[in-house]
Amino acid sequence: MSIPFITAEEAASYINNGDNVGFSGFTASGTPKVVTVALAKKARELHEKGEPFKINLLTGASTNDHVDGELARANAVNLRIPYQGHKDARNAVNRGQMNYVDAHLSHLSQDLRYGFYGDIDVAIIEATEMSPNGEIILGAGLGMTPTIARMAKKVIIEYSSYYQTSFRGFHDNYIPLDPPHRREIPIYRPSDRIGSTVLKIDPKKIVGVVPSNASESIHAFTAADEVTQKIGDNVCRFLASQLKDGKMPKEFLPIQSGVGNVANAVLYGLGENPEIPRFEMYTEVIQDAVMHLMEEGKCKFASTCALTFSDDAMLHFMDNIDFFRDKILMRPGEISNHPEIVRRLGLIAMNTALEADIFGNVNSTHVCGTKMMNGIGGSADFSRNAYLSIFSCPSIQKGGKISAIVPMASHIDHSEHSVKILVTEQGVADLRGKSPIQRAECIIENCVHPMYKELMWDYLKLSKGAHTPHTLRAAFALHEAFAETGDMLQADFAKYGV
Repeated sequence: MSIPFITAEEAASYINNGDNVGFSGFTASGTPKVVTVALAKKARELHEKGEPFKINLLTGASTNDHVDGELARANAVNLRIPYQGHKDARNAVNRGQMNYVDAHLSHLSQDLRYGFYGDIDVAIIEATEMSPNGEIILGAGLGMTPTIARMAKKVIIEYSSYYQTSFRGFHDNYIPLDPPHRREIPIYRPSDRIGSTVLKIDPKKIVGVVPSNASESIHAFTAADEVTQKIGDNVCRFLASQLKDGKMPKEFLPIQSGVGNVANAVLYGLGENPEIPRFEMYTEVIQDAVMHLMEEGKCKFASTCALTFSDDAMLHFMDNIDFFRDKILMRPGEISNHPEIVRRLGLIAMNTALEADIFGNVNSTHVCGTKMMNGIGGSADFSRNAYLSIFSCPSIQKGGKISAIVPMASHIDHSEHSVKILVTEQGVADLRGKSPIQRAECIIENCVHPMYKELMWDYLKLSKGAHTPHTLRAAFALHEAFAETGDMLQADFAKYGV
């Protein structure tokens, strides 16, 4: 069967107002980059005529400016799920212009198959290689592509010529059976392959192939500053101590690491620490740091959902692709983040907190409890089931006008039951085996910035004779002070009559 080449505009014509549209990729990696620009143009033209046009945008995780940016600016999204990280999409969400469902990344593929969100009308999938019979080699991110390819009524392929070669051999396309017939997922080591290198799509569903030559447009993270470097050092020293004290297997454990400067600082720190042995990763994304650690011999293998490399690093990867062929495997998000495998492998899960309270509850998503930042992503998939769940953040923001450690978190994504270790540049709070009061004392002593310690001790003394000593009238005193004055240090518990 011959599959025609079509323009991006022709591809966009297959997408209608109200359609559920699924996208390949995970983060910016492997996402479509051409059809969405034409789709945004179509939306603006229809809006100018007074005609409605919005789609429901379903992805593996965040995307990039080609997807979330273009479509948000065109007001072309009705529902966004399960995660976003673009400023224009974020602004649309917080203005109420875009409905947003913040969901665990490991859940969406199966929830789609369960029928919770209806049909997939169109899937847009980036490929680096394909054949007329519908065999596809995907790009730098897998996401939920196997599920949307199976479910979609129509499929549009973006054929990328940006890469110097295809990613053949790097993917592990696999869909688990649905209940009540699901079996165990047979991954016992990060390197175990359980699926196919090729994604097979019914060619009758493929309406056309759109040529693309766009990069992922991922910028390198800035170098670690003094604060992120201290956080990284604190995490590395803590893990080395756990190894020395026999609280971790001597061969170490696979690592999961979130995205960002703190995560990179930790990974580089692990690479430089002679007490940390060579390690493997079972994670949802790998960044530039992991590639460097592989070349240095410190990271042996990485199972991931995406190669979230900066553009320069991606070119280096492609130039040296044969070196990495036996060191990297990309899986669907429901497998890279699957709780069963996280628990079985005993991961060290390292994720970032936006805010934490003195009892160990973590807010990963909402500024002052109301404004969405990005979303929960896969952090809970890992933290709830890990051998060791670590959350880290700077102790203060905005030059000290915000304390990241507060009496009560303004929104809770990870409860105290899922948070074992909290780390700031001030130090490490090991919360295992501690009651709420003991956790509060440990966090205040080890993680709170000195300028806020007295306030936190004062709050803890307000309520006595309780298992979790909150004083509800004053619990959000720091947030209220920031809203009123722009400075949490102006909080005054006396004004609450306590």
